Amino acid sequence: MAQSWMETVAEAQRRAKKRLPPSVYSALVAGNERGISYRDNLDAFGELGLAPHVAGNYGERDLSTSVMGEWISMPVIISPTGVQAVHPDGEVAVARAAANRGIAMGLSSFASKPIEDVIAAHSQIFFQLYWMDSRDTMLALMERARAAGAKGLILTLDWSFSYGRDWGSPLIPETVNLKAMARFAPEAITRPRWLLDFAKGKKIPDLTAPNLAVGGAAAPTFFGAYGRWQQTPPPSWEDIAWFVEQWGGPIMLKGICRVDDAKRAVDAGFSAISVSNHGGNNLDTTPAPIRCLPAVADAVGDQIEVLLDGGIRRGSDVVKAVALGARAVMIGRAYLWGLAANGQAGVENVLDVLRMGIDSTLYGLGHRSILELSPSDVIIPPSFTRTAGVPADAP
Repeated sequence: MAQSWMETVAEAQRRAKKRLPPSVYSALVAGNERGISYRDNLDAFGELGLAPHVAGNYGERDLSTSVMGEWISMPVIISPTGVQAVHPDGEVAVARAAANRGIAMGLSSFASKPIEDVIAAHSQIFFQLYWMDSRDTMLALMERARAAGAKGLILTLDWSFSYGRDWGSPLIPETVNLKAMARFAPEAITRPRWLLDFAKGKKIPDLTAPNLAVGGAAAPTFFGAYGRWQQTPPPSWEDIAWFVEQWGGPIMLKGICRVDDAKRAVDAGFSAISVSNHGGNNLDTTPAPIRCLPAVADAVGDQIEVLLDGGIRRGSDVVKAVALGARAVMIGRAYLWGLAANGQAGVENVLDVLRMGIDSTLYGLGHRSILELSPSDVIIPPSFTRTAGVPADAP
């Protein structure tokens, strides 16, 4: 293989760390407060065992499935992440990689590239929104997504409680102006290849959110948009049901970790839910999503598509999630490290690593299709799962 090939997601992370300015890298890796949820997201997969077969296995395997009406080549979707300043091509490079590997992509409303440009690179786009400003704003954002050709929406409700990190949050400027460039010059100079990527295209890292520009207004900065969102009163379940009705198409609720919330999502009319703690950036000590997945899937998996978001680093992680009830998984940091390390090719590399891992694990388990996986393929320790939101007298 070419020298630039990365054998693992861990290698992509190492190369991203070497290439990115320290403050940019640290913004990607850490979770909220003590980072307990962030670490549990990763460690929990290692507590699960697999039960392989040694004969009668299949020479060819089908990894394909569907999510919210979109057929994808493997049970992996790009999770929406904001302002991808790790590479000048940002979300457009990720979209091209996803298109080339036959998977769908979630695009953040806080992204650095306009939805129209991203959909021009890949048609299978789910546009992600936070509940912010007013119903009129939400309608305007929906209509922009509809006009651009988004296949569905993702409503994220699991990033509301991150107030700081015990080890310190990196300083990120409001905009990349002369003052900011002078302040961060010492960091950038130590990462000349990253700086050269932007210089070649005569660009600077874009910290605006163009997808939040509606009604002729200028695009807000990332932190300006973040402030607007934080000042918006949180939605009620009635607001959320209204949101689903207004869109009238495939729609996912991201951020579920409780059975009762999953049931409310079904009642509200969602097409899918993602079991997620926002990569450890929700309330710290929230269990890893893979611990919460079995209870949620058992409760509502026959009524709604269930996905998982958090801690995916290997193809075997994907298989374990699907076996425990997920239709597919969403990846965030993994593809960002690929993007930082080698642009579009780096994202494709990470997706290929996951695909090969899924395929080899499926082979070892003796299945010909990803759709054949079940909990019997996974060895679950007695104390592994976490169940929240179930009444004490429930059967």
